[in-house]
Amino acid sequence: MDHDPQPQLRNTLTNRHVTMIALGGVIGAGLFVSSGAVLNTVGPAALLSYILSGVLVTLIMRAVGEMAVLLPEARSIENYPRIGLGRWAGFSVGWMYWYFWVIVAAVEAVAGAGIVGAFLPDVPNWALCLGLIVVMTLLNVISVRIYAETEFWLASIKIVAIVFFLVVGVVFLLDLFGHSPGLSHLTHHGGFFPAGGGAVVVGSVTVLFSFAGAEIATIAAAESRDPAKYAARATRQVTYRILFFYVLSIAVIICLVPWNTPMSGAQVRSPFALALSAVGIPYADVVMEVVVLTAVLSSLNSCLYLTSRVLFSLSRHGDAPTFLTKVNRRKVPARAIVAATIVSYLSVIANYFFPEQVFLFLINSSGAVCLIYYFLLVLAQVTVRRRFSKRGIEPKFRMWGHPWLSYLTMAWIVGVLVFMAINPDTRWELLLSGLSFAVVLAAYQIVRRRTTGRPAPEA
Repeated sequence: MDHDPQPQLRNTLTNRHVTMIALGGVIGAGLFVSSGAVLNTVGPAALLSYILSGVLVTLIMRAVGEMAVLLPEARSIENYPRIGLGRWAGFSVGWMYWYFWVIVAAVEAVAGAGIVGAFLPDVPNWALCLGLIVVMTLLNVISVRIYAETEFWLASIKIVAIVFFLVVGVVFLLDLFGHSPGLSHLTHHGGFFPAGGGAVVVGSVTVLFSFAGAEIATIAAAESRDPAKYAARATRQVTYRILFFYVLSIAVIICLVPWNTPMSGAQVRSPFALALSAVGIPYADVVMEVVVLTAVLSSLNSCLYLTSRVLFSLSRHGDAPTFLTKVNRRKVPARAIVAATIVSYLSVIANYFFPEQVFLFLINSSGAVCLIYYFLLVLAQVTVRRRFSKRGIEPKFRMWGHPWLSYLTMAWIVGVLVFMAINPDTRWELLLSGLSFAVVLAAYQIVRRRTTGRPAPEA
């Protein structure tokens, strides 16, 4: 093990790695699997949920990208609010971010096990979950280069698959294959708003969970040769590509498959596979299930990377146990990676006892958490930009319409939280997320008192 007081990670990632890692972190179970639950709940109007949430996350990504350029020394997502708002904000965002992404890792493992289970029906679901987590953990522990190359090819496969899906779907809808439903599914089966307009907002909360993760580009860029340059480039590219992949894919699925077709439950089946089955391409649904598994593994891979790097950074600032700063001879924070998998292993236990409920429960239990740390990130962007502007420094990569779009973004986030508070279906989720935030703030007070008077950890 490396016993330097402040171990450093190795800067070996290239731009292609950073860009594909960012894509891999967001295009996973959220798009390929949980989109089915959103469609079943909201109906065709789910397309609006994806558009609304996509615009919001685009604004958040832009704010984070600006800070990545202004603060190349930050090197981790929680250091932006740490620099902009103070240690309490860095501590809070770091631990909330870690909590959110260990839940995502568990969701991806459950989704992957559900897909593999269709091919291996005799293997218990919990065993499949466990196997996927162990394999992805080993890939992360070996070296960051192996993780990055694995992620590059996994992400490449699913992007090619989505493009193929879009081409086939659009050609079929144009009636070039025959028997096209056209746009009939948008208005049949209860109309475009079968659950009412309010369901669009409810659906957007779950969709926000699906979009989350694009900011992984700024974390991965810290292990590249030029953090600020790669973070800005990846942020710019990923923002538009996510909107393209998500919105178009959901639109094609809505047109091909009636929204009330069961798309979630104990045997989770991807809406993409259902859509290709509707087109009538032989064995295409089986191929798509394999691609979905690839996507889920890619996202799980990125989740373990995210949680370990954030935990590593927290420990360097004295906000997590210091033994987590240790890296192995390949400059990988192996201890932080293993610690990040603990919640995933607990999810395996939960999935064993509650196989039908655990997937959607995990998704719903963390929806408001990302909203809280997103709000703090945008608030930090406003503060950091103001400081640099006073010094006459303007970033090359800027938040649009600053500061008004930043204020609008924060108001938008608050509006979603207020809606969750008044909506009976999401009120409990918001209360649990608020409780989590309160626990984190209480933990910060304890850590702050214990570390008062000690030298500030190196940034």
